[in-house]
Amino acid sequence: MAILASLGKYRNTGLLIIRVGIGAMMMVHGYPKISGGIEMWKQIGGSMQLLGIDFFPAVWGFLAATIEAVGGLFLLLGLFFRPANILLLFVMIIACLVHLSDPKQGIMEASHAIELGVLFLGLLFIGPGKYSVDKK
Repeated sequence: MAILASLGKYRNTGLLIIRVGIGAMMMVHGYPKISGGIEMWKQIGGSMQLLGIDFFPAVWGFLAATIEAVGGLFLLLGLFFRPANILLLFVMIIACLVHLSDPKQGIMEASHAIELGVLFLGLLFIGPGKYSVDKK
């Protein structure tokens, strides 16, 4: 078990793997939403009604899509790391509320947003690690 114990020396490598993997996937999720156009933005932005915000749904939808795509890029690079995690966490909270507020959905549909939200919250405390633009 000495091999497993020695992996602790590579914490920054592990954090880099998490950042690159999750950042890339957030970009993959966000880009189609950005390129989906105004109707998609309205649909996504309509989720803000859960918070009592019912104006400019296209703007909110565009912002959410941009946060996913650009926030994913920033996560991947370790650039503006903590602000990006705060914004990504907010988007995941809204996504979770959307799933949980729909009587046809539930915790299983919300689980992906919950898991990512927990990840972004944890990364907020951990920081970007040694191999990041913020650390250079």
